[in-house]
Amino acid sequence: MAITAQDVKALREMTGVGMMDCKKALAASDGDMDKAVEWLREKGLAASAKKAGRIAAEGMAYAADIDGVGVVVEVNAETDFVGKNEKFVDFVKGVAATVASCAPADLDALMECKYNGTDLTVTQQQQEMVLVIGENIKVRRFARFADGVSVPYIHAGGKIGVLVNLEVTGGIDATEIGKDMAMQIAALNPRFLDKSQVTQEVLDEEKKILLAQMANDPKMASKPDKVKENIVAGKLNKFYAENCLLQQAFVKDGDVTVEQYMNAAAKKLGGTITLKDAVRFEKGEGIEKKQENFAEEIAKLAK
Repeated sequence: MAITAQDVKALREMTGVGMMDCKKALAASDGDMDKAVEWLREKGLAASAKKAGRIAAEGMAYAADIDGVGVVVEVNAETDFVGKNEKFVDFVKGVAATVASCAPADLDALMECKYNGTDLTVTQQQQEMVLVIGENIKVRRFARFADGVSVPYIHAGGKIGVLVNLEVTGGIDATEIGKDMAMQIAALNPRFLDKSQVTQEVLDEEKKILLAQMANDPKMASKPDKVKENIVAGKLNKFYAENCLLQQAFVKDGDVTVEQYMNAAAKKLGGTITLKDAVRFEKGEGIEKKQENFAEEIAKLAK
């Protein structure tokens, strides 16, 4: 029976086992999914299979500069308690170090990398952590910057991790400036870094909404189209100020934008700074959390 990449992916999602081992299991089981799971369990690779289905929406977002390489990762666990566990935190830091040294192209590649300081893959080390801690644990995502100056910021013990990547000239120390920008990103979560990134599609949608609002306003509906266009242009500037990092009011000094602060602070130090990129991970973002009915859980235990 031909084994497809989709089969391998499905088995991996069921068991949390690495891609190569899943492929071997399917080959040894003639593509039979149940037998493949059994094969993996017999080999001791799928000991955490039951836990793999549980929702992991807590955990930790972590950012760091590791030997000049900027890394931000999110690793999930089932409970906030485990997210603060020292062994779990060490595992997350190890994942970040692996990202820095291995330079994986994507998450699948990362999971096949040798976990930092061991002969185990990241997948195998993750399985070890599941067995030790007793919860489903999943490495969810990462970003890596090998060039430029990367400044990390971790908010609220790992609730949010931000990594700002800068191009710096003049040999200046951009750490404080980068951290200020990272804190702004953590607090306000801008949709774009700069207004130049706002697509025409987004602008057209905003214009459509603004014109519709004026059409529904008796005081505005009768105004000439040119006046309406000017009003829309003014409101788009407000859109940029609310949604684009560099155009936002700087939280520490509302009289200047983030871009003005960055340029002025760099000039004062005798150099220049250009924002190249930034990544913000918030733990559990976009993961649908299971809503537990604790009354039912207690009733079940009482039976």
